[in-house]
Amino acid sequence: MREFMTDRYANGMRVRRTVLGDAHVDRAEAGRDEFDTPFQSLITESAWGTVWASDAISLRERSMLTLAILAATGSFEEIPMHVRATLRTGASQRDVMEAFQHVAIYAGVPKANHAIKLAKAIFAEMEAADNA
Repeated sequence: MREFMTDRYANGMRVRRTVLGDAHVDRAEAGRDEFDTPFQSLITESAWGTVWASDAISLRERSMLTLAILAATGSFEEIPMHVRATLRTGASQRDVMEAFQHVAIYAGVPKANHAIKLAKAIFAEMEAADNA
């Protein structure tokens, strides 16, 4: 497997682990193969090593933006991962609801409604894990 290692990649991996947690990243990395290594390198460098690594806005704000964009574009499969990440980004449940209310107004109620259902389920799962 060809590995692409740059400073941006290393920084991206650090930020990715900070936001998503070691367990999530370790599972994702374990599934990496020769086919998807170029894609994994691309997102690690660009999304995590550039956008998420910027200090222009906080991780909390970036988390809220990401959830809103995912909901607005109908990228629902990514929402649970980013709701779980709120534990590490500092975005509260109220922050998430505020983001999804913006989605309702500017991108559509059905998208926001579906995102809220997903978030509620994930928050309940996270609370149950805390109480276990």
